Amino acid sequence: MDFKDLIGNDEIKNILDNNVKNNRVLHSYMFIGTEGIGKKLFAKAFAKKILCMEKNKPCYNCKSCIEFDSNNHPDYYEINPEDGIIKIDQIRKMQEKVLEKPIVSDRKVYIINDSDKMTVEAGNCLLKTLEEPPAYLIIILIAANESMILNTIRSRCTKVAFKPIEDILISQYMKDNYEIQNISENILKMINGSIGNAINYIDKKEMYEEVEKAFLNIDKTNILDVINKLECLYSNKDNIYEVLNYINVLLIKKAKENYKYLNYINKVEETKKRLKANSNYDMCIDNLLFTIWEE
Repeated sequence: MDFKDLIGNDEIKNILDNNVKNNRVLHSYMFIGTEGIGKKLFAKAFAKKILCMEKNKPCYNCKSCIEFDSNNHPDYYEINPEDGIIKIDQIRKMQEKVLEKPIVSDRKVYIINDSDKMTVEAGNCLLKTLEEPPAYLIIILIAANESMILNTIRSRCTKVAFKPIEDILISQYMKDNYEIQNISENILKMINGSIGNAINYIDKKEMYEEVEKAFLNIDKTNILDVINKLECLYSNKDNIYEVLNYINVLLIKKAKENYKYLNYINKVEETKKRLKANSNYDMCIDNLLFTIWEE
């Protein structure tokens, strides 16, 4: 795990690298950016550099780096949501370990992944550590939705804002790693600069192609054919919001040719709201397809 293995956000790589080389690592950071953009990978690469025993040159062989790469570093700690939230007990457990001095390195690094899912109680508990951290402690919070984090926590962290990865880099990554050639403009818009979205697309490539073909020709097809061709909407309940987002990418493109497609976009957004309100799933999809077809 190293910055050279990560795609995009080169400016952030340089800043974090210089923080380590110049011994200017701060006590708390907040990595903010779109889901799947690589924030956690950056945080882990940064943590490895901080903990490395040879900070001024690339190192892969010191005791710290070896233990980090084997997921067995005693001075590195990760917190992830449990049942969709980060609980106060998780933060309290972290605080107990914070009091223990480093074992291998001269620092300790704690990453709180999806920190925007902390409960208010967990956030207030964490605040105590952020206000008076031990000299050896670095905490990195990772979040997609900064507004969900307490203002008192945000004010005590150095914000590092990640930009979406450029389409050309996404395309090259998919070509080099998965032998996927010529990703369409529509798919790249759906991926939205996120490596996570790009990888998620691989197993669903055929489905997205079916959706694109059906929706771009929906005004030329009878409703039974539409439903048959879009059977994937009914069988992909776990990924429906991603699919609906992609449908809107297609409709926005069509709206540039004919304004009526703007109405379709509204129908898709209404369907999202109904699904989030726990309306009957199949009926929501039926209603979306019939409504768009009728218009």
